[in-house]
Amino acid sequence: MSFILEVTDLDLGDTPVENIFINDYMPMANGTYVKVYLLGYKYAKDNDDKLCVNNESISRHLNIPLSDVLKSWDFWEQKGIIIKHKKEDTDEYDYRVEFLNLKQLYIKNNYMLKTQVNAARSSNPPAYTCTVEDLVESNKIPSINEMFSSIDYIVRRQLVPNEKRKVLEWLYNFNMNPEVVVKAFFYAVEKKGKRNINYIEGILRNWYDMGITNLEALEKHTKIQDERFYSYDRIMKSLGFSSRIPSEAEIKVIDKWFDEWKFTMEVILKACENTKKTANPSVNYIDGILFKWREKGISTVEEIAEKDKPQISVQPKSNGTASPRAGKIKTRFHTAEQRTARYTPEELEAIARKRRG
Repeated sequence: MSFILEVTDLDLGDTPVENIFINDYMPMANGTYVKVYLLGYKYAKDNDDKLCVNNESISRHLNIPLSDVLKSWDFWEQKGIIIKHKKEDTDEYDYRVEFLNLKQLYIKNNYMLKTQVNAARSSNPPAYTCTVEDLVESNKIPSINEMFSSIDYIVRRQLVPNEKRKVLEWLYNFNMNPEVVVKAFFYAVEKKGKRNINYIEGILRNWYDMGITNLEALEKHTKIQDERFYSYDRIMKSLGFSSRIPSEAEIKVIDKWFDEWKFTMEVILKACENTKKTANPSVNYIDGILFKWREKGISTVEEIAEKDKPQISVQPKSNGTASPRAGKIKTRFHTAEQRTARYTPEELEAIARKRRG
């Protein structure tokens, strides 16, 4: 696969964006933060005094709440790639945004003098670095073992020791629960198709900046940001699998319920209630129930009681003349023609008198 640019005769202008932003900073941010940064960066490049640009106009232009614009600038300021210069005698939201040169910032951060490095280390405690001994000790902790087993299943291979050490560093430096790390791998692989360890670190760093360090906070976030990812969790929990990640095949089946069969979450959860009737609840079991409901034209919870009534077997009505033995299996003796059927009543009476005489 390759990418090329079309050459056009009409130049409507362009905005060059530094690759450092695309490669290093964009993966760690959500789409709204990236849009706000790029639009503001374009305004900075244009440097047009005739334009009246502020946070309210950016909000209208991108059709997003003003609060999201303000959160975006706070996020990029925390990442150290912009500086907010507040104006005097104005409200706290009226400020000038300075976009730092990322190339110069990269050089500055990677080629600091030794004295500057030592000074920085003395003022800020160093981040935790996992040692080989720590990795060995972590294998004795059941929750850590379970975390690595889940991650191996998600990425379809075993993590190498260096990757495991990096994951353990995330747990400490980001103060993350192991379950949240597993969710980050699942989100990256199944939704984004990414298995790069640095990409997953960007997801966790972004969650950490938003205060997401446990499953409860993540569930609230995903409910708002990603309804489908939240749906997988709800369905698996309703089946009794509170901590198991759905497999790739199960995800395809669940997606079919929403996208192809157009069922709502309420109907799917109603189907999941039928797991009480089986000892082995599964996604395929629910798939069978929903397939039957689809065939009956059921699309709402109210229609389930109306259209999915249990069938009652109807016995044939009796005309009142059948003997109590009616309905039993007949043998050849029942179906064979009786000898007396060949004589009239008078002939039978004559034969009886003759035998008595």
